[in-house]
Amino acid sequence: MKLMLIGLVRNKMKALALLSGGLDSRLAIKLMSEQNVDVEVLHFKLPFENCSSQLKLTQFKDISLHIADVTKGRLFHEYIKIVRKPKHGYGSSMNPCIDCKIFMLKKAKQIAKRIGAKFIVTGEVVGERPMSQRRDALKLIEKESGLTGKILRPLSAKVLPETEAEKKGWVDRNKFLAIMGRGRRPQLDLAKKLGIKNFPTPAGGCLLCEKEFGVRVRDLFRYKKRIMPKDIELLKLGRHFRYKNNKIIVGRNELENKQILRLRYKTDHVFEVPDYGSPITILQGKKTKESIKIAARLTARYSDAKDKEDNILMKYGIKNPTKKIIVNAASQQEIDELRL
Repeated sequence: MKLMLIGLVRNKMKALALLSGGLDSRLAIKLMSEQNVDVEVLHFKLPFENCSSQLKLTQFKDISLHIADVTKGRLFHEYIKIVRKPKHGYGSSMNPCIDCKIFMLKKAKQIAKRIGAKFIVTGEVVGERPMSQRRDALKLIEKESGLTGKILRPLSAKVLPETEAEKKGWVDRNKFLAIMGRGRRPQLDLAKKLGIKNFPTPAGGCLLCEKEFGVRVRDLFRYKKRIMPKDIELLKLGRHFRYKNNKIIVGRNELENKQILRLRYKTDHVFEVPDYGSPITILQGKKTKESIKIAARLTARYSDAKDKEDNILMKYGIKNPTKKIIVNAASQQEIDELRL
């Protein structure tokens, strides 16, 4: 009996499942757990991920979890090249969904080979995402990632061609579903049936899909050749303004002020209004008298001093804001003209 059990364990097929943190991927993993498959999970930590959608790793204690951190190092720079110039274009904003999916699946293929996984599992649903989950897009993504026939999508498997795993009997196709479209009711009903709770909403996961954020990304790419991780983190903070070759970022609250100071470059000028509630502002790019004045006026506009004084004392500098300049708060017209 022991020999037979050992033999069964050795013959158990292994799969690598992509986990976004949303409901669909969790459902797909749960469905796979009902089959005689050893599932390991891969999560991509992406630079444009909305912090509200970040994965809570504590929910996956009992599963082999791999993390691909794309927020730094070689993977970061490789990914930024794709976002800057995607082969298959953008969606509604600066979101290169097809190229992003190909990037992730290529990395998943490498990890699958390393751990001995025979196929990839995703929570994708046919027709749910307008750019990357159309039938033709799914086919294209499989081909360009070198995974044709090796990506199993349990939620939509019955409306898609059979994968290698299904054809060879590694999994039972009858236990999968035929969900299609953007409606969420089938997934919510399945989650209730499977006892899955506390999952995030499907919208708002990627900041590149947001038009206002896309404007900031486009501006960054236009004015800066080599992008660093802190540049992306700064895009998520404060109010952003462009004056010629200068970028001006004005904090919105105390927490953002601290984050902006932590992320700024050593050559950035820092501005604040002394003795009043004041945002922290940083001025990037070559400093001129006019750019310094504009950064100071913008800082004054968002400080508590704007309603009490016409001539507002401002401190600024590179290491410590010790230099002084007196300005009036920026007008609404200036803000509208400069704001990204």
